[in-house]
Amino acid sequence: MDFRILGPVEARRDGEPVVLSGTKVKTVLAALLLARGRVVSDAQLSQLLWGWSPPATVSAQIYTYISRLRMRLGESVRIERRLPGYALDTSNARVDFLEFERLSRLGTEAQEAGDVERACALLHDALDLWRGPALSNVTEFLADAELPRLEEARAVTLENRIEADLELGRHREVIPELTALVAEFPVRERMRAHLMKALYQCGRQADALTAYHEGRRVLADELGVDPGAELTSVYQAVLTGDPLVAAPARRAAVRTAPPAMLPADIPDFTGRRAELAELRRLLPPAEDRSWHTRRFLVAGMPGIGKTALAVRAANECIDDFPDGQLYVHLRRPDGLPVDPRDLLVGMLRSLGEPVGAGESNLDELVRLYRTRTAGRRILILLDDAVSELQLSPLLPGAPEPGVLITSQTLLGPIGGLHTLVLSPLSAEESFQMLSAAVDPARIAAEPQAARDIALYCAGLPLAVRIVATRLAARPSSSLRRFADRLADPHGRLRELQARGLSVPRSLAAAVDRLGQDQRRLLLLLPRIDREVFSVRSAARSLGLAAGPLEAGLEALVDQALLSFSDEPGEPVYRLNSLVRLFAGTSGYAREVQRSAA
Repeated sequence: MDFRILGPVEARRDGEPVVLSGTKVKTVLAALLLARGRVVSDAQLSQLLWGWSPPATVSAQIYTYISRLRMRLGESVRIERRLPGYALDTSNARVDFLEFERLSRLGTEAQEAGDVERACALLHDALDLWRGPALSNVTEFLADAELPRLEEARAVTLENRIEADLELGRHREVIPELTALVAEFPVRERMRAHLMKALYQCGRQADALTAYHEGRRVLADELGVDPGAELTSVYQAVLTGDPLVAAPARRAAVRTAPPAMLPADIPDFTGRRAELAELRRLLPPAEDRSWHTRRFLVAGMPGIGKTALAVRAANECIDDFPDGQLYVHLRRPDGLPVDPRDLLVGMLRSLGEPVGAGESNLDELVRLYRTRTAGRRILILLDDAVSELQLSPLLPGAPEPGVLITSQTLLGPIGGLHTLVLSPLSAEESFQMLSAAVDPARIAAEPQAARDIALYCAGLPLAVRIVATRLAARPSSSLRRFADRLADPHGRLRELQARGLSVPRSLAAAVDRLGQDQRRLLLLLPRIDREVFSVRSAARSLGLAAGPLEAGLEALVDQALLSFSDEPGEPVYRLNSLVRLFAGTSGYAREVQRSAA
């Protein structure tokens, strides 16, 4: 829900206006909004609606207006009866004057910190929220009570923004605006001082002095006072050519360095040539498809190398995204999803937006994030996504950013998402990956043992990397001896662990996320005497009905613990040999789950 009072009072839902009939209803809404969640008493509402002449049925009429608001605004907005009045909960809504105050505050803070260009942009954004005179369709009683405060806040923000424009050397651009503002606010000395500076910087010293004398006369005639210290000091500076009013030298903009958050690339990355080529072709922005969103999901079973591929693709495209790269891991160590609020706070800070760690308004964080990424050629890597619900707030709204997502799960419909499902490496690709990571002399001395080791890794890059790590720690050990240890299916999984990397732990985490029925089916699949099977053959082997079995197999495909191939004749499923070992060694699975707990 979007509420607006900086102009006519109105409410919008999903961009469409909500019909609010009558000045009184709009007055009640504005009063509740301006209270910022506090209670507005019946007496206050009466005063704001009718002044000192309320009707005899005042309580009934206030109740009627509240009822109309509740009906129009719907369940997404809560108006609560809290004696002695009513309160409006806007925690899930956007309110323009609250956003104005926030942007104005951030702009002032940036100005005080010396980041003038950012300050100017923020203050411009704040002022752009004004659509005309605030509260223009409420009762005169509410306008008289609240409008002076809002107009004063706008005037101060205007003065700060114009000061930033002058510091950036935009004196010529602001003179027409300043001339109109001084006519509108003739006794605001700071605006007149800004006009004098701008005129002087344009070489119009006489006009600057005339502006001062006109201001001095207005102050004397209307208020009976002389100009204050600021206006007087600018006048003296104009007379003497003091640096106080000199045009500033063009300064280099103070900018936040573009974020560079990508994880380190794997130097011996091997294989995935077709997948890399596809991402390298489609991920960077291009003129002929600039309106398309570039969102890519890299999915696959645990240990298949999703993150490694995404990081390599991102690094190969890094020159196409000069505005920076963001990276976040979307899953906690216990496997649960990270709250999107926490992720957004971190990304916004990396983009130079000073949001607090306690910021809890998700809609506001999403709006800030999409504003900060709009129009920027930035690459965003969202690693290990849990669900569409978690991802939705993290997707930029503009087409310029590129988004790479990794997830074990095949996610549901997300606009513009292209999905790339990784298959296990071929035996040759696994051998090449092992050869790139192990001393070439050892591979050359025992090539067949190296090929056997690669084969036992079942196409999982994680397994190959673990093997390479263990071999590197034992430079004098025989490759054949290690291959023989992997050949034993009962001990193979135990061998595929090293220095925090673990194939069985990775598989256990994936199995833990399955539903009870899916887990039970997975533990049954090793009873099938072949790695590749159809629904019919699996139904015969397991003694299960084909219909429910197929639904269960498809669910395991969606969880990337089973692969699917639409072969001629009938579709078939493939159970990776390491997943088969894990599912078939139930005692070992329980041991891993206990140690993880």
